[in-house]
Amino acid sequence: MNKNYTIQKAPFVVPTTDGKLIEEHFGNATDNNSAISIAHMIAPPGWEEPFQTPKFDEFTYIIKGKKQFIIDGETIVLESGQSIKINKQTRVQYSNPFDEQCEYMAICMPAFSMDLVNREEV
Repeated sequence: MNKNYTIQKAPFVVPTTDGKLIEEHFGNATDNNSAISIAHMIAPPGWEEPFQTPKFDEFTYIIKGKKQFIIDGETIVLESGQSIKINKQTRVQYSNPFDEQCEYMAICMPAFSMDLVNREEV
């Protein structure tokens, strides 16, 4: 019997070199879904990514801690329980310049891929 649902018990852990935990539950790396990706993330204190201009909408929900966004030159800080949608083709930098780790969920539509993220050279 085919089931009309999928339970994810083994998310794909994306290898990183910056101390950030990325567990993709659904998306390109786990189930070849290019329409949407859903990932659980933990960003350590002091973490940051280079600026990028993704070709996907990104939704972020903060579970614990704080996360900083620089969006088109404006600095925004979200805290636990807050969320944001950043439209595709928007220049953004993600970071955690705070003293505690930040745990959050990220949803990208279409799914996150290195081909669509357009990270700037550091």
